[in-house]
This record gives sequence, structure tokens and C-alpha cells, in this order.
Amino acid sequence: METFRDILCRQVDTLQSYFDACVEAMKVMGHQGVQDLEGDDIDDVDDYDTPRTHTAESKSLSEKTELECSQSQKEKDLAAVFQQHGAHAVDFKGEAFTFKATTAGIIATLSHCIELMSQREDAWRKRLEKEIDRRKRLEDAYKSARADSRKPPIVVGGPDYEEGPHCIINEDEFFDAVDASLDKLEKEEEKKRNASMLHSETPPKTSLCPSHRLYSEVNHVLNEHIKYASNGYYSEDPWTLIHEEGEMKVYKREIEQEGMVVDPIKSVHTVKGVTGHEICHYFWNVDVRMDWDTTLESSQVTEWPSSDTVISYQVHKRVWPTTQRDALFWSHLRHVPPEDDEKPDYWIVCNFSTDPPNSPPSKLVRIRLNVAMICETKIDPPAEGKKISRENITCKITYASNVNPGGWAPPAVLRAVYKREYPRFLKRFTQYVIDSTKDKPILF
Repeated sequence: METFRDILCRQVDTLQSYFDACVEAMKVMGHQGVQDLEGDDIDDVDDYDTPRTHTAESKSLSEKTELECSQSQKEKDLAAVFQQHGAHAVDFKGEAFTFKATTAGIIATLSHCIELMSQREDAWRKRLEKEIDRRKRLEDAYKSARADSRKPPIVVGGPDYEEGPHCIINEDEFFDAVDASLDKLEKEEEKKRNASMLHSETPPKTSLCPSHRLYSEVNHVLNEHIKYASNGYYSEDPWTLIHEEGEMKVYKREIEQEGMVVDPIKSVHTVKGVTGHEICHYFWNVDVRMDWDTTLESSQVTEWPSSDTVISYQVHKRVWPTTQRDALFWSHLRHVPPEDDEKPDYWIVCNFSTDPPNSPPSKLVRIRLNVAMICETKIDPPAEGKKISRENITCKITYASNVNPGGWAPPAVLRAVYKREYPRFLKRFTQYVIDSTKDKPILF
């Protein structure tokens, strides 16, 4: 830019000096013309009327001589002026080309500068937009953190954030915590399917003795469940359908005892490819219980009253913020043959809470339960000359659960958990039985 400026200044000075010389020359020539006119006045009347004398002629000759001398001197001055400025006469064509080239260069340079400035402006604008977005995100994060800081912190294990009537967690937060914990337990269970179970002793080969303290209770509970299954669990109102998926239907009745939800749950399901004996066997068998029950932390057999009856103590995994729970119950497996051809052939398993003598008190919340798994096998006649295969077998399952979870928890939360977990349990357990028996002989 400085170079272009110097060139333009030099060109302007050159042109200005030329024009000054021209003006000076015009002034000199103009002054001479005026004097010529003044000296040669053709309108002077005296030149014609006044007689010429000797004196007048002398005077005229003297003036003419002076005029010629003055004119000669002016011509010399004009020649000197032109000689002085003619040495550096301007080449107008060259100067014009130079001027155009200079101005074109200036314009191109200015355009390039403007383009660079525009690019820089765009870059700065983008940086500004990024900074604005970053600042907005920081402000939102700050507002969120400030809002969270105003909430009282949830301390896991704190007395105000544990299960109980004075728990300050609302029902939505309580359910979210239970739901997240159940999902976490289920994922952990998928990673360790082959957990072992402790056994205190081996089962005897005899059935339950009539003199045993559990004999009357076992028979009474089984007869009640068989009676309800034969008459239809859902013939009385009010049973409410809470879930339906394919062949599975889950019902409930809303009942509360001392503020605790103890809703009875009844389910019906139909599974192909397995028998009722196989379903009940895997539901009762303590050796495989932890393979399909993902809520268990441990399971231990405390007593074998008979070959078909076992007393189990099991601890359930803790689901925060609820308190950890355990259960002590007897489990009985029985085959109920039909009295005639029109009545169904049942296999049944009952789990019922019990309190054996001299049993130590529990430090956990004890679950009270009355659960029955009742199965009926239906066989479609195979084609003539073929054996019965699993494709010909259908099992109708009736599952009844009456559970008092103990402790305290919001009723809405418990009902929401029941609605989600019971169908999930039935699907998971029946699929486990199908996978376990598909390559084995049929157990009728």
C-alpha cells in the first residue's frame, strides 16, 4: 500500500508541474497579445486627421523601436519558459497506463484485504457462536447443579432414606430406586447362572409321617389349593386382570393389612412341550432354585422332613431403598391323581411359611408367604403308530401367590412391582424348564 501511495503521489506531482508550466506559458502569451492590441489601435481617428510633422514621425519611430525591443525580450522569456519545462515534458499515454495499472493493483489488493477480513470475521463469528453455546450449556449445568444442591442428599443407609413409615422418599423415587435395583440384580444374575446352594442334609426316602408336626398343616394347605383350583380361582369377584400376554393372564385382589399391601395374585398360563410333573419338579427342586430365581442371595436347606417335603431358609438380595428380607418356609411336592376320568390329573407344589422350634430370630424383615404351583398335563393323541412327543404335550399352569412382604413400603410401589415382576417371573421360569427338558425323556 505504501508503494502504491508513493507511485500515485509521484504521478500527481508530475502532472501538476506540467499543468503549472502550461499556465505560466499561457499567462506570458496572453500578456503579449494584450500589449499588441494596445499598441496597434486602428480606431484612433487622430492617425488619419492630424497632419504628420517631423516631431510626430520621430516619436513614432522611437516607439516602434521600443516595441520591437520589448517584443523581442518577451519572446526570449517565453522561449526560456518552454525550454525550462520542455525538458521534462509529460508522456500522457505512459502516465495514463501507469495510473490505470496502479489503481487496478490498489483495487485488487483492497479486494484481497476485504476477503481476508471477511474470512477472519466469519472465523470470529463461529468462535463467538461456540462460546455462546458453551456458556449456555454451562449456565444450564450450573442451574441444574444449583437446583440439585437445594435438595437434601440421599444417603444410602441413612435412616430417613430407608423403608419405613417416616421415609422422606416419595413414591415415584421409591419405585425408581426399587426398579433400578431389580434390573441391576437381574443383570448380575445373568453373569452367574451357576451359583451353588448349601445343603444341610440329604433327603430321606420316606413320605411325611403322620406324627410329624407339619403333617396336618401340609395336608390342609394342599387341600385348600386343590379345592380352589378345581372350582376355579376366578369365579368370585372382585378379581382384576392386571396383565395379559399371549396365553398368560395375571389377576389380583387389592387387600391391605395394617397398611401393608397383601394382594393375592393368581396367574394362569399354558406352556407347550413340558408336563406338569416337570414344571413342579423344577419349581420344588432346591438344587436348581437359584438357577431361575434371580432374587435370591442364598438358599439353604434346614431340614428334610420327608423325601417330598423340605424346609428352606433363603435370603433375598437387597433392593435399595427397601430393607433386606428373608423367608423360612416348607415346600411340599405332591401328585394328585384324578378320582375318575373326568377330573384332571394334578401335580402341585406348595410353599408355606413356618416357624420351627428353636429357630433363631431373624435380623432381616421376614416374608410370610403362601404360594402354590398347580399343573395339569394335557396330551394330544399322536398319529397312529407314533410315540408321544413333546409336540403333543401341553401344560396348564395355575399359580397362586399370597405374600406379605413385611416391613413398610408405599402401596402404590408394591403394586407396580408386582405387576411387572410376576409376569416376568412366569416367563423366565417356564422358559428355564423348556430349555432344561428339551433334550431329556418326558417325565409324566
